[in-house]
Amino acid sequence: MHIGDSLIPFRLKGTDGRIHDVADFKDWPAIAILFICNHCPHVRAYVTRMRELFEKYSDRVGFFLINPNDAKQYPEDSFQNMVPMAEHLGIHGNYLHDEMQEVAAVYGAQRTPEAFLFDSEKKLIYHGAIDDNTENPDNVSIRYLEAAIDAALDHEEVLVKETQARGCTVKWKK
Repeated sequence: MHIGDSLIPFRLKGTDGRIHDVADFKDWPAIAILFICNHCPHVRAYVTRMRELFEKYSDRVGFFLINPNDAKQYPEDSFQNMVPMAEHLGIHGNYLHDEMQEVAAVYGAQRTPEAFLFDSEKKLIYHGAIDDNTENPDNVSIRYLEAAIDAALDHEEVLVKETQARGCTVKWKK
């Protein structure tokens, strides 16, 4: 995906057992899609930061966390193991399983964590890292995703539109 591309619809099973459709948030001012997994140490380093984002913005931003990893290679990323991770994150049912890896492929996701933010017109306005320090939350100086969300909610231009996502690679099926 490139900045300015339209949101690609998807329907995936969430950790609450329901099918979640991104179209359910079509009238929201922003949609954040984060490709994550359970086993990646980079994702684990972001748990508290992601939870804080959800708590701060969940009434105005539709959040979808998508696990695209092949659970046969990485059993820790199985759907069953996603349920406690969703509870730990405070995201409840919106932790989605991309078992066929179709959503990750169409979005061009390469890493976990990797963020895609869409504005009220469902155009991609930010893609990349959550912030500038994957390992240490105390050393973060730029909160890329949060700044992009604030800009989207204020109908302003996102200053940093793309960054390099850092983390584990998506574990594609063989």
